Amino acid sequence: MTLIFKSGIRFFVKERTDNNNSELQSLSHSMVHYLLTIHKLKEARGFARVTDIAKELELTKGSVSTAINGLKKKELVIEEDDCKFLLLTEKGHEEVHRILSSRTLLFYFLKDFIGVSEELAEKDSCQMEHLLSEETSRKFFEFMKRIACSCEQKDENHQHEIFKTSLDLCNFKSPEEFSMSQIGDKYLPTH
Repeated sequence: MTLIFKSGIRFFVKERTDNNNSELQSLSHSMVHYLLTIHKLKEARGFARVTDIAKELELTKGSVSTAINGLKKKELVIEEDDCKFLLLTEKGHEEVHRILSSRTLLFYFLKDFIGVSEELAEKDSCQMEHLLSEETSRKFFEFMKRIACSCEQKDENHQHEIFKTSLDLCNFKSPEEFSMSQIGDKYLPTH
């Protein structure tokens, strides 16, 4: 377990492991924001540079460079030699989609199922997104789909939806499909 001090509060974070049982060191909240910003800039502009990330996050280029080096060591980001564009590795891209899908599920759960304000749901889902394990995120997707989906895909045991949500999970056959549909750094648009 890793002890992290943030604003005088102690957090114990268990390190996650990937499917190959190799250790994947946990990401801090700020590291997640760097990954999401690289992803967002790449989608919007086709490239992401340290300067762009610093401007987007309102930080100095020096602090961004330091953080990017940490993400490179975790093999989540690479830098193109000739143009200094930052790219997510396959591992980084998978982590971004996992985080975004967790954030989206948490946002709609908090907003639509629990009834907190949209502003608070956005804030809290952002704080929790990177702490959910892959298994919890998968189970969360299945739970929300089971109790809120009103489409033909429901099985005989779950004919009637219990909750209403603006997130239409019926459009997704699996948690993996849901995860890969995440774009930008916001929630999936409602239909």
